[in-house]
Amino acid sequence: MLFKNKNLVVLKPPMGWNSWDCFAANVTEVELLENAKVMEEKLKKFGWEYVVCDIQWSEPLAGTENVTYRDFADLTIDEYGRQMPAVNRFPSAADGKGFKDIADKIHAMGLKFGIHIMRGIPRKAVELNCPVIGTDVRARDVADPFSICQWNGDMYGVKDTPEGQKYYDSIFALYASWGVDFVKVDDIAHEHLYPDHPYGEAEVHMIRKAIDNSGRDMVLSLSPGPAVIEKAWQMERDANMWRITDDFWDDWKLLKAMFERCEVWQKHVSPGCFPDCDMLPLGRIGTGFRAGRDTNFTRDEQKTLMTLWCIFKSPLMMGGDLRELDEFTLGLLTNENLIRANQEGAHPTELARDDDHAVWTSEIDGGRYLALFNLSDSEKEITFDTSELDMQVNKITDAWTNKEINQANINNGVIKIEIPAHGAEMIVLQ
Repeated sequence: MLFKNKNLVVLKPPMGWNSWDCFAANVTEVELLENAKVMEEKLKKFGWEYVVCDIQWSEPLAGTENVTYRDFADLTIDEYGRQMPAVNRFPSAADGKGFKDIADKIHAMGLKFGIHIMRGIPRKAVELNCPVIGTDVRARDVADPFSICQWNGDMYGVKDTPEGQKYYDSIFALYASWGVDFVKVDDIAHEHLYPDHPYGEAEVHMIRKAIDNSGRDMVLSLSPGPAVIEKAWQMERDANMWRITDDFWDDWKLLKAMFERCEVWQKHVSPGCFPDCDMLPLGRIGTGFRAGRDTNFTRDEQKTLMTLWCIFKSPLMMGGDLRELDEFTLGLLTNENLIRANQEGAHPTELARDDDHAVWTSEIDGGRYLALFNLSDSEKEITFDTSELDMQVNKITDAWTNKEINQANINNGVIKIEIPAHGAEMIVLQ
């Protein structure tokens, strides 16, 4: 089969919002659409466009037993074993309409709609031995009962057979009919979870083919990480974005460790292929399944996070509740220089790193972005000799404020900037 170039689906890192950091498994239709409305009003003009409903949208009782997954959950499925939105949480899904009404409303806002799925076929479908639409086989013919998720009991893996491909084709045909633009597939990108079934290599390719067979462009995102660099060839062939870390939360140790992960993956960033540092746990998080709290990152750490994600060209998926955006968080998400680095920058490269500091650069028309990071626990002067960049530097501008940097900070092309602990500075060189 001759496949179209999946990299043309999304040439730049996707920018959007995902429901997980706020609502875990129990997001509702109202919460999705309210966050979409804020994106339309405050973020769309800056390039933010994807609204993604995360895990267990087919589980009527998701989130009712604290924040863990219920064993052997009674998922909502159709007669062909395909998950359908739980109507008590997504009322517009009644009468078999699925997510179509929600997708239509989000599209009407000028945005795009995405969903999360676990790899495989629901155990409930296997128990009922549902037929696979358009075939003479049934769920038990395609399910691999020895391929199961370690942390969620909803699914079995799908066998790498023509019949298994037909099942994947059937679910992506359904998503295409709903108008889905983005699919995050979980339990599929981590090499070390399943020594006997390495990271779902076969299922990744089956899903790629199913998207192509659906006739609709959909961004393919793979989780969780860390993906392994030895399999970069398949990530680049089959996916648009793939996690290079396990779930990322608001912990400085996790943020500092991301510098090494980005160094490993920097040469694999290209149009349509984006190693994914995971969501941005900024603003107000946990509002749907706990009392809710502000991010634990300091403001300087938040600037470091946004600077690294943007210069590395990671996808940008906001995790905080958009309905509770404060001015500082809004400023982080709408800084035009950072967004330009993320969307238009080329060849992101780490120039230096030790335990106390890091330096990154990326190319932009007419100049470069240069990011200086203080990874130490105290204020520190970070220096960089611009002669290493093989360019004539005539002007240096602070990317956060758009103000030209005082020449006192520059001596014979050597930049010296005092940066707070765990903080960052990004500058534009022209």
